[in-house]
Amino acid sequence: MKDITKHYTNGEVTIVWRPALCIHSGNCWRGLHEVFHPDDRPWITPEASTTEKIVAQVKHCPSGALKYFFNHEATKENAMESVPATEVDDSGIRVEVKPNGPLRVYGKLRVELPNGEVVIKETAASFCRCGLSKNKPFCDQSHKESGFVG
Repeated sequence: MKDITKHYTNGEVTIVWRPALCIHSGNCWRGLHEVFHPDDRPWITPEASTTEKIVAQVKHCPSGALKYFFNHEATKENAMESVPATEVDDSGIRVEVKPNGPLRVYGKLRVELPNGEVVIKETAASFCRCGLSKNKPFCDQSHKESGFVG
């Protein structure tokens, strides 16, 4: 997939979306369906909600495909990370085991795949624990369909 970056604003905050990073977890639209509508174009309509709700929801993006920046504080190139710095320890890496779900690793990551490909994750990545992902080592939400417990 091409490295495309799209920007959507409500005037106060701009949502930055990088589709190549998206793992289609659905966290965005399930949490704020008035802003995120995957079947529509444009699929992001930030004018439909408050800045506070948008920022809170973007922080739930498990892949880092969604970021934000406040229009009065930053530029598109300096979009804030989805994970606030206060939630990351001194190493810059934080690992969270999601109940019955993936390993969620926060930080700038270099993932070396068995075929030699290198994938850079700018803010976070979700790694499969159930073994059923069709996008290994990354989670594609297959654990939900399988009833994975762990």
